[in-house]
Amino acid sequence: MTTKYIFVTGGVLSGLGKGITTASIGKILQARGGYRVTAIKIDPYLNVDAGTMNPFQHGEVFVTFDGGETDLDLGHYERFLDIEVPKYHNITSGQVYYTVIRRERKGKYLGQTVQLIPHVTEEVKRRILLVTKREKPDIVLIEIGGTVGGDYEGLPFLETARQMRLEMPNDVLFVHVALVPILSTTGELKTKPLQHSVAELRRVGIQPDIIIARSPKPLDEQTRRKISLFTNVPLDAVFTSYDVDTIYKVPLILEEQGLGKYIVNKLGLTQVEPNLDDWIAFVNALEDGKEEINVYMCGKYVKLHDSYISIVEAIKHAAAKLRLKPNIVWCDTEEIEKDHIKVTELNKADAVIVLPGFGARGGVEGKIEAIRYVRENNIPFLGICYGMQLAIVEFARNVVGLKGAHTTEVDPNTPYPVIDITPPEEQNIEELGGTMILGDRRISITKGTIAHAIYGATEIKERHRHRYEINPPKFFEMLREKGLVFSAWRLMYLG
Repeated sequence: MTTKYIFVTGGVLSGLGKGITTASIGKILQARGGYRVTAIKIDPYLNVDAGTMNPFQHGEVFVTFDGGETDLDLGHYERFLDIEVPKYHNITSGQVYYTVIRRERKGKYLGQTVQLIPHVTEEVKRRILLVTKREKPDIVLIEIGGTVGGDYEGLPFLETARQMRLEMPNDVLFVHVALVPILSTTGELKTKPLQHSVAELRRVGIQPDIIIARSPKPLDEQTRRKISLFTNVPLDAVFTSYDVDTIYKVPLILEEQGLGKYIVNKLGLTQVEPNLDDWIAFVNALEDGKEEINVYMCGKYVKLHDSYISIVEAIKHAAAKLRLKPNIVWCDTEEIEKDHIKVTELNKADAVIVLPGFGARGGVEGKIEAIRYVRENNIPFLGICYGMQLAIVEFARNVVGLKGAHTTEVDPNTPYPVIDITPPEEQNIEELGGTMILGDRRISITKGTIAHAIYGATEIKERHRHRYEINPPKFFEMLREKGLVFSAWRLMYLG
């Protein structure tokens, strides 16, 4: 069959859940006869990728298997669709303009005035169609980041979508997600923000085929009719994505309203009864947890929970498997650093995770103090990335007795650099973007360790994103002699 393209745009404000909506549409289509579905995220910012961005601004950097530092929505695509998404599925303005300018410098456009249209839009189109060429999916979902009318950087991507509809009228569908708030004083659903959003979309030449209203509660019939009338969208193409207690219910509530059936009809696909039994069982498992456990998440960016969204979702998935009910408690290590007595709050924890991060700012000593406390009080602990590195620093200081031990990322002059820049990959690197150890790496696991018992294998693949590792030549034996177990090794170090 001819590949179909579904563009998902957003209006009124960011953070509405376009990524969840996109992933949910993919899920309900995937459940119909095994359509091969994939997704692309377009980000209008001028960064080449998300790798150098502060998580407070943009949330988590999601690392793809092939070493891309991408938008967190790619993580939603992977979790919902059970696929591995390559890095070229995250398209940014930075990538597009960089490519166009390099081509101009090489003389590829000789005699031409290089312009937004057609040169930039053709490059965006080329990147979208490259996914089709490489992977041959049945349906490609394309989420355009930002808001219509609010982010002018997104205009070239909207123009690309308009052109693709013109060129492939039967194979392109437009879905618009916009806010329908409730006025607190009257309890009334207000459609005007959505109406203005659709008007902005139509101003750039796109008439949405489907409206998905993000609202605290389901839309009543009168509100749906009003939206239909003022947006020129059929009544049966107006849906609600209302607030739910878990994002994994969104495909089910959209399917219940008939979204999947409408899209299949609109794209001329074969109607097949969807099978979401496994998804329903998963959602039920999320809610069936009997025993509540307190998982304390200790880190630098805890004020924005999206900074660690993959870890949060991994906890939820593991809890569903074990029929547990996780209560996630956010612990700001800067507060522990300011007042060490606050570390005693960890007594309430059933498990503690010390989270990833970078640099000296943001409670490094607070993290080390938290690690010391859980080790001495035998509280189950997991250190991820920087958390693992600082666990080595804590052990070196307080068990081995290496006073002043540290990571050279924080203290380049430490007398005991137990964590150091990774040789040889990370030495003499001049650019920061895209130069870390990234993506899938082969890992050897030592038999008889906890890690071996968990994985049930001696070799696995894990995704990496770091520059620093344990300093092997000087400190391995010293740490081992004091009881530290090295249970897994990146295969670069295996001779």
